[in-house]
Amino acid sequence: MIIVLGHIEIAPADRDEFLQDIKEINPANKTGSGCLSYAITIADPEVARMQVAERWQDQQSLSAHLARQETLAFINKWSGRMQGEVLKYDATNERPLMA
Repeated sequence: MIIVLGHIEIAPADRDEFLQDIKEINPANKTGSGCLSYAITIADPEVARMQVAERWQDQQSLSAHLARQETLAFINKWSGRMQGEVLKYDATNERPLMA
C-alpha cells in the first residue's frame, strides 16, 4: 500500500477553482483505480492551506493516476501556483488503530 500525505497552499482567491478541479480528477470516483481513499481538505481557509491524504493499493495504481490526461492537465495548470510538501510512503503493516 502507498500512503500520500502532505500539505499545499494556494492563493486564497483560487481556493474554489482549485477544489472544483480536484473533484474532477478524484480517482476514488473511478472503479478499479486502485485508490482506497482520497481527501483534500481545507486546513486553514485564510491562507488556502490544504491537507492531502491518499491511500493507494500499490505504486502501479498511483502511477496510472498520475499519468492520466486529466491529472496531467491539473498538474500543468496548478504546479506553478501551489507550494508545500506532499510525500509518499510505503505501508506494509496495516492494522486497526486500536489493535
